[in-house]
Amino acid sequence: MADTLIRTRFAPSPTGSMHIGNLRTALYEYLIAKSHGGRFVLRIEDTDQERFVEGAVELIYQTLKTAGLAHDEGPDVGGDYGPYVQSERKLGYMEYAKELVDRGAAYYCFCTRERLAGLREENERAGRTNFYDRRCLALSNAEVRQNLDANKPFVIRQKMPSGGSTVFHDAVYGEITVDNSELEDQVLIKSDGMPTYNFANVVDDHLMAITHVVRGSEYLSSTPKYNLLYEAFGWDIPVYVHLPTIVKEGGQKFSKRAGDPSFVDLLEMGYLPEALVNYIALLGWAPRDNQEFFSVAELAGVFSIEGISKSPSTFDYAKLNYFNAEYLRRKSPEEFHALALPYIQKAVRDPRLDTFKISRTLQQRTETLRDIPGMIDFFDALPVFTAELYTHKKMKTDPDVAKNALSLALPVLRGLELWSPEPLHAALVGLAEQNGFKNSQVLWPLRVALSGKPVTPGGAVEIADILGKDESLRRVEAALAAL
Repeated sequence: MADTLIRTRFAPSPTGSMHIGNLRTALYEYLIAKSHGGRFVLRIEDTDQERFVEGAVELIYQTLKTAGLAHDEGPDVGGDYGPYVQSERKLGYMEYAKELVDRGAAYYCFCTRERLAGLREENERAGRTNFYDRRCLALSNAEVRQNLDANKPFVIRQKMPSGGSTVFHDAVYGEITVDNSELEDQVLIKSDGMPTYNFANVVDDHLMAITHVVRGSEYLSSTPKYNLLYEAFGWDIPVYVHLPTIVKEGGQKFSKRAGDPSFVDLLEMGYLPEALVNYIALLGWAPRDNQEFFSVAELAGVFSIEGISKSPSTFDYAKLNYFNAEYLRRKSPEEFHALALPYIQKAVRDPRLDTFKISRTLQQRTETLRDIPGMIDFFDALPVFTAELYTHKKMKTDPDVAKNALSLALPVLRGLELWSPEPLHAALVGLAEQNGFKNSQVLWPLRVALSGKPVTPGGAVEIADILGKDESLRRVEAALAAL
C-alpha cells in the first residue's frame, strides 16, 4: 500500500460528549494519515437513532477543533465521498445487503422479538452463549418471497461459516486467529431498514476508500466478521490497527459508562486541551526517543504505528497534572492571566486587588486551573485558623517565635512609605538580621498572618504587596491580638 494515499476515518456516534478512548482513536487516525501525507475523514454514525443526542454532532465538531484535529472531509466541510452522515446513505445499505443475500452470504430473518427473547432465556438457562439459532436460514426461497410479499417485518443477517477458523493480520497485534464457531450470524439490516454499526462501517469504509481502520482492541474478535463481508463483496481488506485499552489505576476500563470524565469534563476540570492531547497521545504510543512534550504538528512528524503498544495504558491523573502544569508554565504571563482570570474571579471579588499580580504568583505553582480558587480565596476573606499553624520545624518557628517576629515587624511595616515587593523584602530581611532571626522566622509568620494558610501560591512579600498596606496591617494586628 506504499503508493496508495492513506485515508483514515473517525466515525463517532452522536450520543454525547466524546470520551477519552474515542478521542485517542481520532488522534491516532489523524496522525497515521498526516504522518504519510494522507487524509483524515470525519463520518457521523447515526444509525442508532434511539441513542441520538440533540447537539451531539456540533459537540463532535467542537471537540475535534479544540483538540487541533482538522478533518479533511466530513459533513461540515464536504468532500468527494459524501454523504458523510450514515442516515443519509440509508438506501445504499439495503441494496448492498440484498446483494449479499443474492451471493449466499446473508439471509432474511423474520423471527419476532418475542421468539428472540425466548431464545435468549433458553440459552441463559442452558448456560450457552446467546447466539441466534439460524432458524430462518432454512427457509426456502418461496417462503422468503411469501413473507416479503406479506410485508412481514424482517432483518438481514450475515451467514457465518459453520466451521474452521478465520485468520487476519493486525498492524499492532500481528496474526490473529478466531474460531468461526465464536461468530454469530450478526444482523446487517435492522427491522427499521437502518444498517447496524458493523455493516455500515464496512460498506462506508469501502465506498470512502478508507485504507486504515483504527479502533479499540475490543473489536479484535469481531474483525473476522468484517473480513468475511469484504471477501463476500470481493473488496480489498483495509489495514487494521487495533489500540490497547485505557484503564484506571485499579485495572478497570476507563470509560464514560463507568462515570469517568469525557474530554469536555476534563477541560471543565481545568486541563488545557494541548496538555490533554499530548498526554492522550502517550496512552498507548511511545516515541523513539525520550521526548515527552509534543504539539499536534510535532506528533504528526514522528508518529508511527510501530510505536503503538499492545499492553493496556493506565490513565494517571498525577501524570496528566504534570503535563498540564508544564503547559501552564510555558504560557506567557499575559496568556496565563487570560486563562486564570475566570478562576481568580470566582474567589477574589475585591476590585481593588490586582488580578495580574495574583496570576503571576500562581503560574509556577498551578497544576490545573480549577485549583486556583481554593489557592487564593484568602485574599477576599482571611480563614479562621489556630496558633498551631505558626509551628513549622523547617522554618524554626512556633507561636512564640511568631508573636515576637510579628510584634517587631508591625512598626516596620507601618513605617514603610513605598509599599512594593522590593522595599517590603528589604525591610523584612533587614529586620531579621538586626534581631538575630533567620529570614524564615519573620517571613513564615507573616505569611500565615496574612493568609491563614500553610500553603500559598506566593510568599509573604507577594501577598502583602497584593493585599496593600492597610489590609496587610489590619491582618497582622488581628494575628497579634489572637496570639
